[in-house]
Amino acid sequence: MAVSLQKGQKVSLTKDNAGLSRVIVALGWDEAPRKVGFFSKKPAAIDCDASAILLQNGRFCERADLVYFGNLRHRSGAVTHMGDNLTGAGKGDDEHIIVELGQVPPQYDKIVIVVNIYQAYKRKQEFGMIRNAYIRLIDARNNNEMCRYNLTDNYQGMTAMIFGEVYRNNGEWKFSAIGEGTTDGDLGTLSSRFK
Repeated sequence: MAVSLQKGQKVSLTKDNAGLSRVIVALGWDEAPRKVGFFSKKPAAIDCDASAILLQNGRFCERADLVYFGNLRHRSGAVTHMGDNLTGAGKGDDEHIIVELGQVPPQYDKIVIVVNIYQAYKRKQEFGMIRNAYIRLIDARNNNEMCRYNLTDNYQGMTAMIFGEVYRNNGEWKFSAIGEGTTDGDLGTLSSRFK
């Protein structure tokens, strides 16, 4: 049975899942309905982009440690982005990031999972236009959902979101539900928060 997390809550991934080596980080969201005026054109679809930021001693050290639609695989092979969904349309997960826990080099202690809206300021889009956002972690051996965090706060005006982090603590892998909205306009600015 999956654990339903609240903001700020932490859960062990490996303690109750002996032999866990591969985790699927699944993210989903829906675009809230928007009114279109009679003479106005249909607004551009909101393109949310999931990314993983690998940290060394809690800090972002170099651009190669970003896994996103422009760099689908970390050089270690430990983190792989499964591709960009440009609209978030349809039910279920929108993007997946695979984490091979046993392959994460020892210098990395955290993998922060973030989502930002592509060209948010240019398109005048923000997370107040998104609903039903969630992150869930799946045991890749059997596709069982281990935990889920549904974001329920008001994120009006926010253009990016720190969903959560997979982190190593005393030889054990854990997940922390963060749910922190930011006004960072792009992944570069968002990742610089961790320098």
